[in-house]
Amino acid sequence: MLLTLSTTHQPATDLGYLLHKHPDRCQTFNLTFGKAHVFYPEAGEEKCVACLLLDVDPVGLVRGKGDWKSGPLDQYVNDRPYVASSLMSVAISQVFGSALSGRSKERAELLETPIPLTARIDVLPVRGGEELLQRMFEPLGYQVVATQHPLDEKFPDWGDSPYFSVALTQTTTVATLLQHLYVLIPVFDGKKHYYIGPEEVEKLLAKGESWLADHPERDLITRRYLPRRHGLIRQALARLVEEEAAEEETLEPETLAAQPTPQQERELSLHEQRLGAVLAAIRASGAKRVVDLGCGEGKLLRELLADKQFTEILGMDVSVRSLEIAHRRLKLDRLPERQRERIKLIHGALTYRDERLANFDAAAIVEVIEHLDPARLAAFERVVFEQAKPTTVVLTTPNREYNVVWESLPAGEMRHSDHRFEWSRAEFEEWSGEVAERFGYSVRFLPVGPEESEYGAPSQMAVFQNIAEP
Repeated sequence: MLLTLSTTHQPATDLGYLLHKHPDRCQTFNLTFGKAHVFYPEAGEEKCVACLLLDVDPVGLVRGKGDWKSGPLDQYVNDRPYVASSLMSVAISQVFGSALSGRSKERAELLETPIPLTARIDVLPVRGGEELLQRMFEPLGYQVVATQHPLDEKFPDWGDSPYFSVALTQTTTVATLLQHLYVLIPVFDGKKHYYIGPEEVEKLLAKGESWLADHPERDLITRRYLPRRHGLIRQALARLVEEEAAEEETLEPETLAAQPTPQQERELSLHEQRLGAVLAAIRASGAKRVVDLGCGEGKLLRELLADKQFTEILGMDVSVRSLEIAHRRLKLDRLPERQRERIKLIHGALTYRDERLANFDAAAIVEVIEHLDPARLAAFERVVFEQAKPTTVVLTTPNREYNVVWESLPAGEMRHSDHRFEWSRAEFEEWSGEVAERFGYSVRFLPVGPEESEYGAPSQMAVFQNIAEP
């Protein structure tokens, strides 16, 4: 049973630091079911290849367990030593545990940096064929190359076996790749070698935290990861749906409408376009210290954290629940110390003076003000533009005129049940101009999303620049 990881990132030998295994050494690890060997058949500046080879003792798996029901011959004649299964997941966890958790002292700056990676599994049992492989890995961004093996090369008429050699290629982080393999390899095999208890739900949710809830085969993955444990399956799916529902509470009609079906080409949703526009404006300002006011569940914070331009990042929200989700999604407990020092989450409201918001280079306020009562706008203006007074303020809000474009939105209704108002382009520009003049800022306006000649863009963005004397 062989797992091969390779990269062409330069220097490619950084892979050894990320895996915590030296390329010049062949290492052996004792496991309860046999031995694991780690070695590097190639370790150069341009390409590095690391191998995890399992030497499984099939008799040792059942020794002392009284497993006679399947017949004594099955203990000796089986595919356990040769195919990737839950045994491989355990080996990944025990041998590459630091890499799986996203830890590296020597190359901490690479932990969150996507690099070109290829994982090859020899071999993987896939009862469902190449189509199932594609359904599992392609939504995660992998290029999948699968080679099916015949039952017997000497007798081709016997047909093909359910065994595949699989190569998965993507530019991603080592931790993300290992987490995908850790969860999905047992899904293909369908037979775990150990008792499946409640702790397996926690493993599944921990390793699938950033991707499983959105995977189109979420239910199938959960059922196969927890085979025949119907109570645990229901528990895991309930928690995944709960997180998904919590995230969708903040989605607007245009965001939901933009979600692609599996048959559609992946396009950026309006929400993603909005975050991209805000991030571009903040980058262009030259800001290093940034505060996200009304940060929600941390999607913009995640983009800011991935950019080395920003040395200090603060997220503030009035919802404790949203901050908890942001904390989990950003994996703050598992970030390297250097990364963890760059970001902080705080609880607070935008209508009350807060000394913690002072002295930032830029502030992002993304789809927030429409949730404030109009009577509280004056307090918001003073908190942000007079007291916190960042050099740059990037603020977005819905364009009411565009609402007619969405047939699913009844006439006269706002996009979200919690919106207190929605402005037309003229109303937004009038408010922004008055705020800029009163507090010593200049302001320019940019559309966000596809524009209609009559109605404008679905979102509107104002970029305020402090022109007052220091």
